[in-house]
Formats: sequence, structure tokens, C-alpha cells
Amino acid sequence: MTHTAYPHSYYAASANAAPPRPPLEGEVETDVCIIGAGYTGLSTALFLLENGMRVHIVEAARVGFGASGRNGGQIVNSYSRDIDTIERTVGAREAQLLGQMAFEGGRIIRQRIATYGIQCDLKDGGVFAAITAKQMKHLEAQKRLWERYGHTQLELLDGTRIRQVVATDRYLGGMLDMSGGHIHPLNLALGEAAAVESLGGIIHEQTPAVRIERGASPVVHTPQGRIRTKFVVVAGNAYLGNLVPELAAKSMPCGTQVITTEPLPDELASSLLPQDYCVEDCNYLLDYYRLSADKRLIFGGGVVYGARDPANIEAMVRPNLLKTFPQLREVKIDYAWTGNFLLTLSRLPQVGRIGDNIYYSQGCSGHGVTYTHLAGKVLAEALRGQAERFDAFAGLPHYPFPGGQLLRVPLSALGAWYYSLRDKLGF
Repeated sequence: MTHTAYPHSYYAASANAAPPRPPLEGEVETDVCIIGAGYTGLSTALFLLENGMRVHIVEAARVGFGASGRNGGQIVNSYSRDIDTIERTVGAREAQLLGQMAFEGGRIIRQRIATYGIQCDLKDGGVFAAITAKQMKHLEAQKRLWERYGHTQLELLDGTRIRQVVATDRYLGGMLDMSGGHIHPLNLALGEAAAVESLGGIIHEQTPAVRIERGASPVVHTPQGRIRTKFVVVAGNAYLGNLVPELAAKSMPCGTQVITTEPLPDELASSLLPQDYCVEDCNYLLDYYRLSADKRLIFGGGVVYGARDPANIEAMVRPNLLKTFPQLREVKIDYAWTGNFLLTLSRLPQVGRIGDNIYYSQGCSGHGVTYTHLAGKVLAEALRGQAERFDAFAGLPHYPFPGGQLLRVPLSALGAWYYSLRDKLGF
């Protein structure tokens, strides 16, 4: 059987120890079979187990192998499209529900870390950085919007104040969200997996789901076994493949690139980000960065539509790192990797049910660390018969990409080029 290892990333190299989780062999029976041991699957499993249900997770590779173990590690509130877009798209009642949930994912992460003693280098504080005057006006409007939904841990930063937070001249200002923050993402996933197992949940690694036998009592088939279950939760996101064909037309895997420097001297590291906040800029194709626990700069960006692996990740990302921090010109890059996220045309999550017993959540569109933890709670509520919040997400409209499978990548790249040009020109 093929053994899929973690990619060569800083996170894999610094991961906490984890026990072996053998592949599924033979037949088992459970209440819920979850496909995918990333944040969505692990969060769902924890909420279900805490409410007394039996749970099995099948994972094609390793816990946190996909986006959950490769992302920038930033706790960012709301969705990839903000609440004002949702207000224009759906009715007032649904917008109110979705707006109230927009800040819940970060609280769930912190609760999990505290309850289960997860060691994942949690730090509080995230900054949205404005490069243009238009972006600063957007942040001012965003602060008013979020405060309307009860989120008040926000501070606007003028030019002087943001230079006290991040040592660069690139930004005109920004907004600090103290309920944001950053973590070691793979260690968060591994800690959540250990919590799942502490509650009696079973995780099978190196166990891809190859077919879902639909019906009143669905069966998930794997290469060496099968799971008879009452419910299936599909949580593969950008790594799902074509297991559920009807989900593929309205989503597209995209790659984002991350590089990590060698450990920086303490004085240099603390000069770059004195309060140890994480930062993302406000461009359409944004850059994001933070310090690791051992004082490396982790810097990401460089979206690739269609999730191809770039030939030279460092060459894609390092120029923007140096544009932000020219003082790092002589610093060595120790790690460079790519990871996929799943984009929807609306850039809002794709949530729903197939038949009576197959549930799914996917399409975080690059905003998944907090949303996936919320999604686990919402999916678990729906499986237990409390579907109001699930229905609010399921009611969001989703459309196929124009041009179908053949043209979705070039058309999306063209759209990204247009918005990127607008960012550069400041309009």
C-alpha cells in the first residue's frame, strides 16, 4: 500500500510527536464516518464525540496533511467574503445568523487548546495592513461592520502606529484584531486528533475513501476495508478529488506558497514584529507572515490557480518578502512548500447535504483556519437535529465556474490579474 508522507515543510519538521494510526482493514460499524482528518473533520468529530456519538475518521494520508497542516497559521475572523457581501446576497435573518457566527471559529480554537492542553504556540493579535488609501478606507468600514455584529477587539492603526507593530515602510496604516492571532497549524491538528482519540474516536491514516455507497445506511469503501455508518461527513476540501462528483463543478483547488527563513537573531526578530502579531495585507492576492516560536519568519503568498506545484517556490515569494523586509536580504530560506485551498466562485463556504445522510463543508477560499472549526460545530449540530445554523450556510448560492472544467483556471487567473492590477494602481 502507498504511504503518503507529510511535505517537506517547517511544520512537519517541527511537529509534535504523534502515534502511528494504522490503515483500516476489514469492516467496522459506526454512527458517523468522516472523510478527512483536517480541521473540518477533526472539529466535527470532537463536537460529535462530546455529545456521545461514535466516530471513525478515514484520512488518505496523515492527520493535517492538507491545508490544515500547511497554512500560514493565522487566526483570521469572518469569511473570505465579508458579512456585508452576505447581507447583499441573502435575507436579513440569514445574514444575522452568519454574521453572529463570523467570530466564533477563533473562540472554538482557543477553547480546544485550553480544554485539551494542545501545545501549538498560540499567540494573540492579528493585523490587517493597508498599502493604499483605498484599502485604509476599507478597513475603517470593516471595523464599523464588525462592531455592528458585536466584535469590539479592534483598533485602527495610523502610519505611525503600524510602524510600531511591523518594521516596514510599505503600509499607510492598518487594523489590529486582538481576537486574531497565530498558531503552529500542524500541531493544532495533531492536538485535536489526540483529543478525538481521548474521547474514543478512531482515526485511520493512509486510508483513502474510494467510494461512497449511498442509501439509507451508507457504506464508505476504502482500499482494504469499509465502514457501515448512519451518516457520512465529507471533509476532504481541496484534497477530495472526484469522490463526490457533484461538488467538483462549483469549486477549484488553488495553491498558495509558503517560505520560512532560518532562525533569526532575537534582536532582529523582535525588531520586525515587536509584539509578535501576525500580519496580512489587504491586496486581492495578499501576502501574510508571522514569526514562529523559534524566531523564523514564515511568509506566504503566490496563489497558483489549479493547484499546480511551482518549479521554484522561493523565487515566487521571496521578492515580496524583501519588498516588505529588505533588511532580510542576506537571510537564508530553510523551507519552501505549497499547499492547496479550495476556491468557490462566490468565495463563500459550500455547505450542504446529499440525500438524507451525507453532509459536506468545503470551499473556505483561503480563509479556513477559523471557519473550519466553526463548520465542525455547525455540522455536528445538524447531525443531531439542530439545523438552523447549518441551513443558513446551506442557503448561500453557489454557481459553476464559467467555462466549466476547461476554462475555470485561465478565467480565474485573468480575474485575479485584474484585481491585482487594481491593487497596484490603487483604485
